[in-house]
This record gives sequence, structure tokens and C-alpha cells, in this order.
Amino acid sequence: MKLLFIHQNYPGQYRQLVDWLAAQGGHEIVFLTQRKGVASSHGIRVVQYAPHHAPAKDAYGLSRYWEQCTGAGYGAAQACQKLQAEGFTPDVILGHVGWGELTFTKIVWPDVPVLGYFEYYFLAEGGSVGFDPEFPSNPATPYIMHARNAVNFANLQTVDLGQSPTEWQKNTYPESFHSKIYTCHDGIRTDRLLPNPNAAVRLDRLGRSVSREDEIFTYMARNMEPTRGFHSFMRALPHILDARPNARALIIGGSEVSYGKESQQAGGYRAEMEREVGDRVDWSRVHFLGRIPYSDYQAVMQLSRCHIYLTVPFVLSWSLLETMSMEATIVASDVPPVREAMQHGKTGLLVDFFEPEAIARQVVEVLAAPGDYTHLGRAARAHVVENYDFLTRCLPVHIERINGLAPNTRPISMP
Repeated sequence: MKLLFIHQNYPGQYRQLVDWLAAQGGHEIVFLTQRKGVASSHGIRVVQYAPHHAPAKDAYGLSRYWEQCTGAGYGAAQACQKLQAEGFTPDVILGHVGWGELTFTKIVWPDVPVLGYFEYYFLAEGGSVGFDPEFPSNPATPYIMHARNAVNFANLQTVDLGQSPTEWQKNTYPESFHSKIYTCHDGIRTDRLLPNPNAAVRLDRLGRSVSREDEIFTYMARNMEPTRGFHSFMRALPHILDARPNARALIIGGSEVSYGKESQQAGGYRAEMEREVGDRVDWSRVHFLGRIPYSDYQAVMQLSRCHIYLTVPFVLSWSLLETMSMEATIVASDVPPVREAMQHGKTGLLVDFFEPEAIARQVVEVLAAPGDYTHLGRAARAHVVENYDFLTRCLPVHIERINGLAPNTRPISMP
């Protein structure tokens, strides 16, 4: 089958799927992306495109996002026209609707079916915006959020079928979208994400490696920011370290902002929170690892006695499911998208996002008696294997849906 993937940040949510398809052989796969420096690999041709236009700094706030998305969409469409001129016509197009990249694909190929990834509908209430009173919305917010959804509405007409990874994310969209969207996660490689009691990671500042013998607790996010509860974690940190004098915190994440507003203080949210907690923290036992290779991230999660996952009601992180797959004992924020994947007292421990001392108390209890909580990690892995495993649970669903969009083409076969 000829497949065109479109995602501004290769490979995005398609990491497992494109790798699996390439490994099967017999398919022509083209991946269109804005990401620079990505080389084509065996079975995957990577083509870079540039947005045709970007909004000016003083662009009108209600149309800025639409202007940005149509600029990306037209740039992607021009790249599609070049592929068409070369003789490439896909059997199915798969892409993320959120950045406008799919918007004009039907103009280039009117008869090619499109499967769109519906990740999140911008909510003025009930989602990430306005959840935390420390970061209040303003009177213009409902208008801005609704205006941003113009790209979702435009792409509802573009796609023949949509995918959303969780029920909560699907339900952020209006009812009028639901008949076109199926729910199935991208999939977690539980066959690779296994517990490892011998995992170890070297900490240069400490001058040695740490392992399960050490009292390690962890926090991880793409970027350390309020949407992923970094401020709540940092406020819990002094209480945890005071109660557990041998404990060490390993923190993974960048210092930029993926979601929401940037910090108004020098050094971003990390520096802001370091200044806030100040000398109440023994910084010799706090290790900011930054963004690390995937294998190192995996080892950190495998040796963690307690992993802290905090988020506002927003897109569910792959890291939560991956860490569950590695049988970690997880303390997570009690919000709807997390409750969809985790049950308190059965597969993890849910706490109030707004109560740093309560977060700390729960983490301290786990660190004090880790053996009392190992059943949670085992149950968490079993739950992820049953519901989110890429090979056995998610892949068959996605392949069936892709094949269904191209009934006159030789179907993708499952081994």
C-alpha cells in the first residue's frame, strides 16, 4: 500500500506504526514533516516541507492560530503537489489535524481517503484552560479557544475518518464530531517496556550509579511546566526530602514550554520554582537530568521506587502508560484523563493536583514501604498490556481502519 503520513514533528504519534509498516516491507511510505535533519530510512522516505506563511507578531488574536495553520496547510499542500508531479499518489493519507497540515490535501488528491488524528478540542472550560486558579484565564479566553477550533471544524470535512487516542480526548470534541472518530490509542510497546530490577543510571554529580537499592523517586515531562504539574511537584519536594533523608529526586524534562503561557521570570518555570522553594530543599539530592536518550529514560523509570505524574485535564502522556508498563508505583493527579487509564488503589495512587503536601504524604508512604505497593505496578502493567499494547491491541484496530478506507487496494496484512 502507498501511505502518506503528515506530521510537523516527525514521527509524532506515528512512531510505532511507521516503524512497524517499514519493517513489514512491501509498502511505499512517505512521511511529510517540518522537522529538519531527519534522514530517510529503510522503507520510509522523509520529505521536509516549510510553512508557506506565518502570522506577524501583531496578528489579530482571534485569527492568529488559523493563519498559522493555513500557512502550514498550504506549505504541506505544495509539498503534496510536488509528490504528485513525481508520480506519487497515496492510497491513504494519515496526519494530525491540529496544525492544519491536512486542510488542503483533498484539493491535491480529491479521491484519496484521509485518516486524521484528533488529539484535542480547545476548551474554555473542563480542560487545561482555567483549571488552575494560579493561572486564571481572561475574558477573551473563551473567544480565543473557540476561534482556535476553526482548524478542527475545517478538518472534520477534510477527513474520511478520525482517530482519538482516549475516550476523554474524543469527548472534548462536540457530539457532531463523534460519528467520524474512533477511539484507539497509538499503542505502547509493552514487549520492550518491561520491569528491570537491575536497572542503573550513572549520576555524574554523585560520582556513581544509582539503582533499585537507592531510594529514588522521579518526575518526568517533555518540559517542566504548570500544565504537567511541575509547580505542584516542586512544592511537594521539600516535604518529601525532609521526611526521607536518603531519598533522591530524578527529574526528566526540558526548560521550555510545550503548552500554555511561558513563565514571566528569568530562567523559566524551573528557575521560578527553584527560587520559590529555595533553601527548604537539599539540592544535593535533586538531580535535573534534562532531556535524555530514550534508553536512559527507560532505566530511570525502571529503578524508580515512586514515579510522580501530574497533569491538568489535558492530553494523556505516553510516559504514564510507558511507566505503567514498566511496573512503576505511580502517584498521579486525580483528573479525568488519568482516571481513564488508572484506578486508585488498583493500578496506581491518585492525589489532588492542588495539594502538594498531600502529594508528598503519598510519595513518602510509598518510599517508606515500597514492598506494600508492588502489586500496583504489576496490575498497572497487566492493564496496559490488555488495553494499550501496540502489537496485540492497537495495531490490529488501526490496520483494519486503514484497510477499510482503501478497499480496492491490496490490504495491509497482519503477520
